[in-house]
Amino acid sequence: MLAKLYTNLENDFNEMVSIRRYLHQHPELSFQETKTASFIKKYYEKLGIEVQDRIGGNGVVAKIYGSKPGRTIALRADFDALPIQDEKDAPYKSLVPGVMHACGHDGHTATLLVLAKNLNEMRADLEGTYVMIHQHAEEYAPGGAKPMIEAGCLDGVDAIFGTHLWATVPTGTIQSRVGPIMAAADRFEITVNGKGGHGAHPHTSKDAIVTAAQLVVTLQQIVSRKVNPIDSAVVTVGSFVADNAFNVIADKAKLIGTVRTFNENTRAMIEKEIERITKGICFTNDCGYDYVYERGYPALVNHREETEFLMDCAKSVPGVEIVEETEPQMGGEDFAYYLENLKGSFFFTGAGSHDAYPHHHPRFDIDERAMLIAARTLATAAVNYQKKSHD
Repeated sequence: MLAKLYTNLENDFNEMVSIRRYLHQHPELSFQETKTASFIKKYYEKLGIEVQDRIGGNGVVAKIYGSKPGRTIALRADFDALPIQDEKDAPYKSLVPGVMHACGHDGHTATLLVLAKNLNEMRADLEGTYVMIHQHAEEYAPGGAKPMIEAGCLDGVDAIFGTHLWATVPTGTIQSRVGPIMAAADRFEITVNGKGGHGAHPHTSKDAIVTAAQLVVTLQQIVSRKVNPIDSAVVTVGSFVADNAFNVIADKAKLIGTVRTFNENTRAMIEKEIERITKGICFTNDCGYDYVYERGYPALVNHREETEFLMDCAKSVPGVEIVEETEPQMGGEDFAYYLENLKGSFFFTGAGSHDAYPHHHPRFDIDERAMLIAARTLATAAVNYQKKSHD
């Protein structure tokens, strides 16, 4: 049956590309993806597949019922875009100023839609039920996964699989790992409150810029001196704003940054350590401060049995040349919430070449052949998991 499914997917590859390019031209930001959700729903309705929209927001869930009894397997794809101007030279570049699919979510959606179409056509041969989860708002915390789960998208599901088209890995490669594969992603803001003054009279002021600059340097010591060297963590200050005239000492300076961790104890320690350092340096410089720490997605932790099963399945998929364990990635992914509730696995499908631009880059693109590999790998895992469940 899988051989026939592989062939059918290849025959529909042009449709997959067409869908992906349409979505690429019409991107929508997180929590604003109403037209994309409508497109997905209408696709299923035309095929006569059971579908429900507005799941936890803009989420869409479709179900395909095999003719034989079996387990319920969920497959997930996200469909939001990013606030980035599309700068690549391609006929399918974004038509929406300042918004583009710079992470491959358009490809995820096209992959799952065409896979669903083919599974539906073969439902007489299928065991069990297949739940297609089309998730909104992966890019922006609190994300779409959690409200979709709360709305019941995992009700009755036995296992879940998901993939990310990975443009920095060559096409033909499948990567995954047991345990933590993507990091918890948090955000912090520190506002240093000083006392402004004339640049010629620093002794009459409390310089927020000098204080904040000390903070930027000292915060780097958290990872180098407070985190166990065998643990992984990142503290990055990504924004430093203190907008003043050249001859004015700033009364305020604002730092915004991110923290990435895999270990919950390390995560909690860093949250407290940032404030401890901020309090000390501000006290030394006679400044006040405001501190906000926002927890984003938890670490994405793959289940051992399902991940080993997935990687074994991938070895037999046409087009897959390499199946390998990846290093943990410091990027965040709210697929983590699904795996907190359910057994399953998340993997990367190589979709790039040696000169590929990284994710979230204004010239980002994917090798569209990777969508076919992703569809075949998801199909193999979902179909074979039915047989595995009966062993």
